[in-house]
Amino acid sequence: MKAVVYKGPFTVAVENVEKPNIQHPNEALVRITSTAICGSDLHMYEGRTAAEPGIVFGHENMGVIEEVGQGVTSLKEGDRVVMPFNVACGFCTNCVEGFTGFCLTVNPGFAGGAYGYVAMGPWVGGQAEYLRVPYADFNCLKLPPGNEHETDFILLADIFPTGYHGCELAQVRPGESVAVYGGGPVGLMAAYSAMLRGASKVFVVDRVAERLEKAREIGAVPINFAEGNPVQQIKDQTDGAGTDKGVDAVGYQAMAHGEAREEPATVLNSLVETVRPTGALGVPGLYVPADPGGPDEEAKRGMLLVSIGKLFEKGLRMGTGQCNVKRYNRQLRDMIVAGRAKPSFVVSHELPLDQAPSAYEKFDKRIEGYTKVVLHP
Repeated sequence: MKAVVYKGPFTVAVENVEKPNIQHPNEALVRITSTAICGSDLHMYEGRTAAEPGIVFGHENMGVIEEVGQGVTSLKEGDRVVMPFNVACGFCTNCVEGFTGFCLTVNPGFAGGAYGYVAMGPWVGGQAEYLRVPYADFNCLKLPPGNEHETDFILLADIFPTGYHGCELAQVRPGESVAVYGGGPVGLMAAYSAMLRGASKVFVVDRVAERLEKAREIGAVPINFAEGNPVQQIKDQTDGAGTDKGVDAVGYQAMAHGEAREEPATVLNSLVETVRPTGALGVPGLYVPADPGGPDEEAKRGMLLVSIGKLFEKGLRMGTGQCNVKRYNRQLRDMIVAGRAKPSFVVSHELPLDQAPSAYEKFDKRIEGYTKVVLHP
């Protein structure tokens, strides 16, 4: 089958690889109809992780079941499904408590597994024609048959729940104001989710024109950090108080405000300044324990200089960690079906799988309007 294979920094190729087979009675084989490129994939693509050449990318996957193992009871051939990027067992301590992003079974010695991602277990990615899904009854979310809402439903694999998770970590409530740093797909989903939760005013901080325009289109207030300190811009529009809540949708490859250099802790520190005393921060943006391309020795070891004193002084709360997709995906699916949510506004390009190398390059460079790419094998 065809699959997107990592070859080395800034290089992927569509190659023929072995088609997966069911290896356990609890598994299913899914024929992929849509698979998306995630900003997290770019960390590997850029050589900013320990990913080795040969890994098949792809943790945002949906399709139609082609075959099920004998132990699968709730699914059948022909069912349309979307899979959380988290591979989870459903029965370990963390899964039972709802922390499926930190499953203790699927990746021995590590809390959490994912398809096609470095250090996240042996699970091959789904930027391919087929995907083997373990614990299929637990990991597959059934969708209405047909192809309606295809580009909405694919976002249930990761970025829509992850954006919502950012708001859940920050405990966004109706009537509150929210600052979202990062206007990429997850940041836009966080802003959108804040509005779905009843936020009164949402700011989106970025410098990419297409992203800021998307934020404006959904009713958020765009803040261009290339035009001045974003903290001050937001305070100027909140009578100096700052916002009630904040979301970091950037992570460790953050850029210094007004400068063309990385400053890994700048978003965290900006949020500490932006959010009012006793507010809360949600941090779904990715931070890693080691970054080979970090701008200094501390950053390379995952050690960042965060303003913990100011965080404490203001009585701020902070929630972190990757999204437990199954906490949210069923409800968000039902909102899509009911017409209450249409997250596909972030999708800029739908392309055949063969165009993945070009799509990676353009998405990485943030050119030609590439904000979110969905590939169709």
